[in-house]
Amino acid sequence: LLIHLFLCMFCSSSECKGEDKVIQEQRDVIAAEGDTVTLHCKYETTSTYAYLFWYKQEVNKFPKYVLRRDTASEDNAQEFPKNRFDAELRDKSVPLKIQKLQLSDSAVYYCALHFPGEHQ
Repeated sequence: LLIHLFLCMFCSSSECKGEDKVIQEQRDVIAAEGDTVTLHCKYETTSTYAYLFWYKQEVNKFPKYVLRRDTASEDNAQEFPKNRFDAELRDKSVPLKIQKLQLSDSAVYYCALHFPGEHQ
């Protein structure tokens, strides 16, 4: 089972600054079915409030929303229940923990930083 990790950032043009970024320190992850893996995502921002997202993209498919974390709330897509897909926002990082790995979890995972703005 091969899980790819790719980090990206998106934000509105009025809010995005050069010092706002996500940091990738991890490449492909190889694991067995039933294992637990943690995909790491660190971020830097000067903003006081930001949303951190994880997305999953399978081959030849559009990215799927997995979950969102911020300082005040959290949300998981129904397809990605918290008992298998979870992330805790802490110390400028939002690691994604995937438990009880299944073959269908093999994909590219994106970590994204977003700043809520007036056009949201």
